[in-house]
Amino acid sequence: MKRLEGKVVLVTGGGAGIGRACMHVFAREGAKVFAISRTQSKLDEVVAEVTAAGGIAGAAAADLSDPVQAERAFKALIDKFGRVDILINNAGVGYSFAQVEPGTMNDTTTTTPENWRRVMGINLDSVFLMSRLAIPYMQKQGGGAVVNVSSIWGLGGAADAHAYTAAKGAIINYTRSLAVAYAKDNIRSNTICPGWVDTGMVASVIHWFEDPAMADQITPMRRPARPEEIAKACLFLASDDASYVNGTMLVVDGGTKAR
Repeated sequence: MKRLEGKVVLVTGGGAGIGRACMHVFAREGAKVFAISRTQSKLDEVVAEVTAAGGIAGAAAADLSDPVQAERAFKALIDKFGRVDILINNAGVGYSFAQVEPGTMNDTTTTTPENWRRVMGINLDSVFLMSRLAIPYMQKQGGGAVVNVSSIWGLGGAADAHAYTAAKGAIINYTRSLAVAYAKDNIRSNTICPGWVDTGMVASVIHWFEDPAMADQITPMRRPARPEEIAKACLFLASDDASYVNGTMLVVDGGTKAR
């Protein structure tokens, strides 16, 4: 039997990168999957891909930093599947966001309050808003699992991207609070901390890995992770294979933080 047969999985940021990989990985394990992200065309693509592979999928477009849009998208999930068993809070922006909204990946003295709030809204508020909506359903259903995608940059400081690192650090401790509060309801909450992943979020700097010497400095494995490798780590934490794992951080970085 597949590990997630009969489960419903909500993946935020499900239109690209790690989220898109989660849609495929979880569907292959028998789950019905539902993606939420900002770009409808990307959502249409991933739903078509999952469906073509024999899976069951749905999607809704929303900016999850907006409470009204978050509630509307969550309602679309419930209208389609009637429940939610697993929440993958993956929506977020990284270095490539600075090309769209300049200044959002700056240090403190050069970050405007508007840019700070924008990054925190997408990377952190979305985690709160979706957890707030999903956890009551899990409580009524008798349990569930929350996996929040942070980053190794939530574990240490950086010279720039201060809003990003602050949000990712906050996700880690917020997850611990969820773990403490809702374990009594059979809801486990854990965090994934990826290192470098070959997605659009770091497309502007991924060429660094083309230089062997620089690649060795970045991570002992000398390559970025594939999105599927992070998705499989999310699958572990979401499945019964991790039935006694609660409130932890799983660092998936090829050994980067080992240094």
